[in-house]
Amino acid sequence: MRVGVRIGVDVGKARIGVARSDPHGMLATPVETVPRAADDLADIARIAEIVAEHDALEAVVGLPLNLRGERTPSTDDAARFAERLAARLSVPVRLVDERLSTVSAQAHLRAAGKRTKQSRSIIDQAAAVVILQHALDIERSSGHAPGHAAEVKSTGTGEATE
Repeated sequence: MRVGVRIGVDVGKARIGVARSDPHGMLATPVETVPRAADDLADIARIAEIVAEHDALEAVVGLPLNLRGERTPSTDDAARFAERLAARLSVPVRLVDERLSTVSAQAHLRAAGKRTKQSRSIIDQAAAVVILQHALDIERSSGHAPGHAAEVKSTGTGEATE
């Protein structure tokens, strides 16, 4: 198991949940919910700040495949976001299958006594925790980094293309 903090990211249409691991990669915890920016700059910038604040060794972005493991419009959106994030960060960005992470997060919050209306502000963070914890568990059991690296498609200006 590699030593170092990882940042987990759950990309949604309106909000982005962010979680972090401890330095030993044992446990994921919520960090914050970042509003999704229309210009794709403020949200990427904030996540880059979080990565720097925690001196993270990588970012893990959830890849929302459907139940059959196929791509959807949300999959493509998360992959594009991961590409833009990878172009901005100096650490690797990995994409990890996140099927049912939000459903799992909602179940955990309900078990903790939170109603749906009460949990809206933290559901994205909870989903990021589920995604990151899944990635940590994969690495611990396999000995390999989870998922696959996000592609960085450069335009020559340091910006990623879509």
